[in-house]
Amino acid sequence: MNIDIQPFNVLFLCTHNSARSILAEAMLNHLGRGRFKAYSAGSSPRENQKPNPIALDTLRMAGVSIEGLSSKSWDVFAKPDAPHMDLVITVCDNAAGEVCPYWPGQPATAHWGYADPSTVEGEDEKKREAFIQTLHLIGKRLEIFVNLPASSLTRLAIEQTARDLTQLDKAFHE
Repeated sequence: MNIDIQPFNVLFLCTHNSARSILAEAMLNHLGRGRFKAYSAGSSPRENQKPNPIALDTLRMAGVSIEGLSSKSWDVFAKPDAPHMDLVITVCDNAAGEVCPYWPGQPATAHWGYADPSTVEGEDEKKREAFIQTLHLIGKRLEIFVNLPASSLTRLAIEQTARDLTQLDKAFHE
């Protein structure tokens, strides 16, 4: 008997949905091996609906697909016909502090704060390095996340695990 298992849907939020949330969406879809389906959105997305070009270049260089990536409003995912989210993760401090829309199904939530690589000033190489570093940090966290046993993917367990990964990341920096 072949039973279709629905992927675990994760929405990454950031203010402009052009850098950190885009990196997280692409990386989780890359690492998730069909167990996870990632999306991203922002409270004030870029008007041209195009992610930061350095974010896209960073993903390409890492061998991660950029197909279908776009900056979009988080309102898209609050609509009745939107995919049901199992977990919503804010990846910037601004989005974490904003009043989010109502998410159907009351998904688990967590905050994974990352510095905004798009605010780094200086030479192009310095900017690229900031994006590479952010992708690396996101990737380390997501590697742990995607390797969780299926029994850990209940709402309460996943919310606690997602929050615990924040503490793990802080330990990497100490």
